[in-house]
Amino acid sequence: MDEGISGVLGGYDVSRETTEKLQQYVDLLRKWNPHINLVSKSTLADAWVRHISDSLQLIQWGGEKDAVWVDVGSGGGMPGIPCAIFLQEKSPDSRVHLVESDQRKATFLRTVSRETKTPLQVHPMRIEKYTAGTADVLTARALAPLSDLLGHAERLLAPNGKCLFLKGANHMIEVEEARKTWHFNVIAHQSRTGAESAVLEIGDIRRA
Repeated sequence: MDEGISGVLGGYDVSRETTEKLQQYVDLLRKWNPHINLVSKSTLADAWVRHISDSLQLIQWGGEKDAVWVDVGSGGGMPGIPCAIFLQEKSPDSRVHLVESDQRKATFLRTVSRETKTPLQVHPMRIEKYTAGTADVLTARALAPLSDLLGHAERLLAPNGKCLFLKGANHMIEVEEARKTWHFNVIAHQSRTGAESAVLEIGDIRRA
């Protein structure tokens, strides 16, 4: 296994089985990436920090209680798959849905589900077409401007649900831009993987 695993998982009390499943996922990313460009090639050498840790930090705000998680624009599976693997151990009645319109990437996501024996519901469609149910936790990473994400969240988020959006250095600019058309509550949590990045925890969304 990667040398960085112990550091990445230092804050998470998980079993060896869960750690092995996360390693399987990293291995599958590396195997498939040259063919369908799931993530930037430069990030694969540090995949445990750039992808696994970056995704798993959402657990502390999404919680380990049983819930429906919906990850939109899943791409290579972040943050949905690492969270699903973690929740399978800690909250086995949680359900994780991955929405991805690229058919090749959706095939990859189903392969990860099968080979890691992690229950995932993969929806190979555009977000606008997703109708499988509302989300207690709605997640996205590097998908769209916040104002656009809130348009999806208005439809997909359950009452009292929350959004957890991984954002980069311009996250506060996105928040101010989104406030022109939306009312919402937001907490910007410092990302554990990037000094200028943040996890935006958002709720109580309504049009301005």
